[in-house]
Amino acid sequence: MKITLNSTETRAIKNQILDWARQQSDVICCLDSNNYQEDKYSAYDCLIAVGVEKELCIKESGTAFNALQAFAKEQEEWLFGHLSYDLKNEVEALSSNNKDSLEFPELYFFVPTYLFLFHNNGSLEILSKKETVVILWEQINDLKNDPANHDTTALENPKISMEQVLSKQEYLNTIQKIRQHIIDGDTYEMNFCQEFFAEAIKIDPLILFKKMNQIAKAPFATYYQIKQQYLLCGSPERFLCKRGRQLISQPIKGTIRRGDNLVEDQVLQKQLKNSIKDQAENVMIVDLVRNDLTKVCETGTIKVADLFGIYGFERVSQMISTVEGKLQANKNWVDALEATFPMGSMTGAPKVISMELIEQYEKSKRGLYSGAVGYVAPNGDFDFNVVIRSLLYDAQKAYLSFQVGGAIVYDSEPEAEYEECLLKAKTMLEALGINALDIANFNAH
Repeated sequence: MKITLNSTETRAIKNQILDWARQQSDVICCLDSNNYQEDKYSAYDCLIAVGVEKELCIKESGTAFNALQAFAKEQEEWLFGHLSYDLKNEVEALSSNNKDSLEFPELYFFVPTYLFLFHNNGSLEILSKKETVVILWEQINDLKNDPANHDTTALENPKISMEQVLSKQEYLNTIQKIRQHIIDGDTYEMNFCQEFFAEAIKIDPLILFKKMNQIAKAPFATYYQIKQQYLLCGSPERFLCKRGRQLISQPIKGTIRRGDNLVEDQVLQKQLKNSIKDQAENVMIVDLVRNDLTKVCETGTIKVADLFGIYGFERVSQMISTVEGKLQANKNWVDALEATFPMGSMTGAPKVISMELIEQYEKSKRGLYSGAVGYVAPNGDFDFNVVIRSLLYDAQKAYLSFQVGGAIVYDSEPEAEYEECLLKAKTMLEALGINALDIANFNAH
């Protein structure tokens, strides 16, 4: 069944479907591009997968990619799910020993019972393995008068007291230690992140996601629920997608705020475009992505389609490069993900030593943060984001968390890196009703 929607209807319908979805199942994956026009690779405006027909849940890495290969061969249909950052321990001789307060599965994929496909031409396609589409559509339309479906300004957050795993001074000191590793030649660039968290807190994850999505309108926004665990994601970054045999990766390195008016915005974007530091960060990751793609792409097909592209989003502008390659005929989508994971933009260069240093200096296990969530179509095409700009929540533990970070290079200034972290946290903090200026008053744990 296909339904034609106008632009003003689309957001309301997406929200109605999500409200209906959580009444049906405790497994939901919504991948929303928010009609971001600058993304020429996106195959859909939005996909909402609801319910589980079959699933693959891996709690600990070791044989996760082998299990995914077998699952993929058995289920040549729509799949949705995630890869945890800590699958790094399976692709390299690494380990993760930092505290994990969220304990998401290392890998989870499912075949949905219901699938809602919002096409880029404005039409909505509904696929169902149970009820008829007519009955589903009636149920969803019954929710259209629910004020919570479209009024996220009514959200009253509980009083939230955030804590930092690292104090600001500890963060600044760590940046200096990482810079010393760069001076010593151990690494050239390393992604370093810090966690903010709240305990004993009850929130409504769906209403909070709607509020975040209203603020950020990110092209890789994700509402993802696995039973009591939630990801509320406002990511602007694509990890990897596949179109036919073409693989596309779009690493982000370089962030600046949006201007208050068009003139200021253009000045800031030009400043980002011409930043030697940001260019250096970006090109190192581009080289890393190219190297990863050589494992699964045909020789001579890897190219940089766009270097140092500047893309504007609601709150920030980003420097994004696009790397493409042609997948070898004997490789499949699981091979492509395994060869390139974890993504270079969240690790560093060289990749392995950077991940070792990340484990040494960060105090929280990353888990789903800086992993990837996405879909795989029946023909093997896929699209996965980078899990950044995200709130993670465990309803049973009443634990709420977000992590933010950035690439550290030789000429990184610790204070500037800390300010960039706060800029990246702004959407989450605003959705939670926390003034970013108050972050300096957070307590170190």
